[in-house]
Amino acid sequence: PLTGFAASDGKSSSEGAKLAVEQINSAGGVKGKMLELVIYDDQAKPAQAIPIANKLIGQDKVIIGISGSYSGPTRSAAGVFQEAGIPYISAYAIHPDITRAGNYVFRTSFLGQVQGRGGAKLIGELLGKRRVVIITLQNDFGKSLAAGFKSKAADFGIQIINEYQYSIKDRQFGSIVAKVKADKPDAIYASGYYFTAGPLVSQLRAAGVSVPIIGQEGYDSQKFIEIAGGAAEGIIITTSLDRDSNVAETRDFIRAFEKRAGFKVDMVAASAHTAVMVAADALKRSGSTDPKALQKAIAATNLKVSTGTIKFNRLGEVMKAVQNQVVKNGNWRHHSVIDDPVLLAPPDK
Repeated sequence: PLTGFAASDGKSSSEGAKLAVEQINSAGGVKGKMLELVIYDDQAKPAQAIPIANKLIGQDKVIIGISGSYSGPTRSAAGVFQEAGIPYISAYAIHPDITRAGNYVFRTSFLGQVQGRGGAKLIGELLGKRRVVIITLQNDFGKSLAAGFKSKAADFGIQIINEYQYSIKDRQFGSIVAKVKADKPDAIYASGYYFTAGPLVSQLRAAGVSVPIIGQEGYDSQKFIEIAGGAAEGIIITTSLDRDSNVAETRDFIRAFEKRAGFKVDMVAASAHTAVMVAADALKRSGSTDPKALQKAIAATNLKVSTGTIKFNRLGEVMKAVQNQVVKNGNWRHHSVIDDPVLLAPPDK
């Protein structure tokens, strides 16, 4: 989505993908052959994604498709790639039906439900908070996160005292803020993207609501901190990128990305970089551009990258730990890790 409401995420994801291709090609490519990256702007619109998918397959003859976009367009394109028998990797879109399009579709980031479960453990166990208000963005992203959170809240001693919903177009949250303030919760679990979460967090803090606010990977951008300003301090999110990681793959990616792109790294950039690395690794191991061989190679992935070690279950879902980040002094920093394979297990059918 290089234009429209999600353009900042589109910029990050495309820069992450470009970096991966540059790194692979500068190291000799894949068995001596250079990768070529073909990028189109879907504007984060499902209606745009289908003709783009058809163009990539029919005109550009791509051997692997990657979505660096949101759930709606990713889900629409998944069926096109599956029907054509061309492998397709969702870099960060979270809707559960994406991988259910078929065996040619994979996801290198968390399902919304999985991340929501992680959020419940973060609030109930790591932070020890009990009375929680949920603020839910009314789209695939928000609903999936809320569903996951609710499914495990009681297991971590959480009482959900209220849930409020809002539209992706909303930027004024006065009525929700007033209700949350009256609820007097111990913590708030609020889904959203940087452009909705920034105003929401700002308005909650301005009204004197000082309890912990827990977000998710949609907040994971320096843009959120710019929009929320001082109100961003102390906000904690579940995501897939640890800025303070000592893992070489993560540390090297962050340094290379920020040097190349000229702006601070985010989860979206790391996720797109990860997806390209998975594609290149499958090409290398299969030694082939045959779609069936590539599909089998992707399914057998065991690759250490900036967002963790990528392995897929039989549904094409990734299995990895959740990284929790907190805003400190205007930057995302390490908070904690949730590495619970039972809690975070994605569906396999």
